[in-house]
Amino acid sequence: MSRARSHLRAAFYLEAVSPRGATTRTAARRALSARPAPLKPGMEYQDAVRTLNTLQTNASYLEQVKSQQGDPQTKLEAMELYLARSGLQVEDLDRLNIIHITGTKGKGSTCAFTERILRSYGLKTGFFSSPHLVQVRERIRINGQPISRELFTKHFWRLYQRLEETKVDLAVVEVGIGGAYDCTNIIRKPVVCGVSSLGVDHTSLLGDTVEKIAWQKGGIFKHGVPAFTVPQPDGPLAVLKERAEQISCPLYLCPQLEALEEGGPPLTLGLEGEHQRSNAALALQLARCWLQQKDHRGIGELTASRPSLLQQLPLAPVFQPTSHMRHGLRDTEWPGRSQVLRRGHLTWYLDGAHTSSSMQACVRWFRQALHRGERRGSAPEVRVLLFNSTGDRDPAALLKLLQPCQFDYAVFCPNLTEVSSTGNEDQQNFTVTLDQVLLRCLEHQQHWRHLDEEQASPDLWSAPSPEPGGPASLRLAPCPPHTHSSGSLVFSCISHALQWITQGRDPVFQPPSPPRGLLAHPVAGSGASVLREAAAIHVLVTGSLHLVGGVLKLLEPSLSQ
Repeated sequence: MSRARSHLRAAFYLEAVSPRGATTRTAARRALSARPAPLKPGMEYQDAVRTLNTLQTNASYLEQVKSQQGDPQTKLEAMELYLARSGLQVEDLDRLNIIHITGTKGKGSTCAFTERILRSYGLKTGFFSSPHLVQVRERIRINGQPISRELFTKHFWRLYQRLEETKVDLAVVEVGIGGAYDCTNIIRKPVVCGVSSLGVDHTSLLGDTVEKIAWQKGGIFKHGVPAFTVPQPDGPLAVLKERAEQISCPLYLCPQLEALEEGGPPLTLGLEGEHQRSNAALALQLARCWLQQKDHRGIGELTASRPSLLQQLPLAPVFQPTSHMRHGLRDTEWPGRSQVLRRGHLTWYLDGAHTSSSMQACVRWFRQALHRGERRGSAPEVRVLLFNSTGDRDPAALLKLLQPCQFDYAVFCPNLTEVSSTGNEDQQNFTVTLDQVLLRCLEHQQHWRHLDEEQASPDLWSAPSPEPGGPASLRLAPCPPHTHSSGSLVFSCISHALQWITQGRDPVFQPPSPPRGLLAHPVAGSGASVLREAAAIHVLVTGSLHLVGGVLKLLEPSLSQ
């Protein structure tokens, strides 16, 4: 999607208010009602999305802007001007009860856990996240549900017309990806802040070391506002601590989830994967802090338990989660993250991992899920990887982490649901050209073939490298050298890739007859026979949240309604 929209992904905030809260009164005073307005011809939902897409910077101009970046502080100043042109002031945001979360990995899941916990207390919640998976309106959720097409359309056109009426010379606002200079850092008075796991990502904007990235992410800290983080490597944690101390922000280290389970039953999480336990631990602290300050529903005072001996930060409170907290964690849903869809002979594993650390977590989760669902029998089972990566990420490094999964086929395609953009406005991207995305897919295939060749001819004199993805206790089976190379294919869109993978065996995804030439490649032809005869097909979709969203659009048509 657009640079402005896709780069919002690292900055999440949600707002929760009690039924008697002031937020509703503020909205009513400014006539921002939830009632859909009558629409004129040419002002329907798809028209709004198409118009929104025209605001995307084209690929060539984007490169020019990147080479002429100025003072990043001007981005926040420009955001204030745009806010004023929309009819709001920063003081209006100060009245909202906001939880502001940033990080590299797990920020979205942390938000989802936190939002669901607060809703389990009967609170009304607003949740902004980015990017979306299927429809752009998913980015704004009220009480856990994306706003309606009608409501999105109404407020989009109202805002668009206000900006048109006050239009001055064109200004490019480069929206960041979380932290010091991100547009969401216009929030001055959050109730509490959180930082999820940090790693190296978006290096062209945030810096090429995890310490530089930690400095950016710590930019959301505010004077006197409590903040929480999960265990981090010493370097970035020291940076976060320094940032917090500079502005007198009380920063706490979240204890492991196991500490909160002592003396009570184990916590059940609605999201799969061992890595989600860290996100859940952060969410519990954020929700408890918010409730302690804003709602006072039997929540104790916020006091640190003791200093953390390992990381020199005060340890956040160790407490027994309430029944509401337990229910919230259990009922959390967050599509496209450690998600499993079982459909007859096919099982789809969907995870938008796109950094080295998140891909390691994805591999652990996928292999564990495979082990749990292993079928006993002599009939063959087939493993398929569907992969794409975008931006400045290192696809070779990500693909190398996926090698231990021993896929039979690796499939690469761009984040395009169909070759034609008609009816797919929510997933249009004008910041890259079709040639660019197809060339990148071919590069992915070349990386995969090179890795396959390396594994097929190992250096017998070298010591075995440790398996990526975690300690030996998480290994499911030894990973012997490949005795054969996995087949690899590139398709022009997600629909064509799914048609080849499913071979008509998915009970929901039943497209019309495949396009001519779909099986022209020898691997495609022979692989089609293998897929048709397999007792089970396990498909991991990863590398890009936009790819996962395109797959979900085809596999779950209800998400497009």
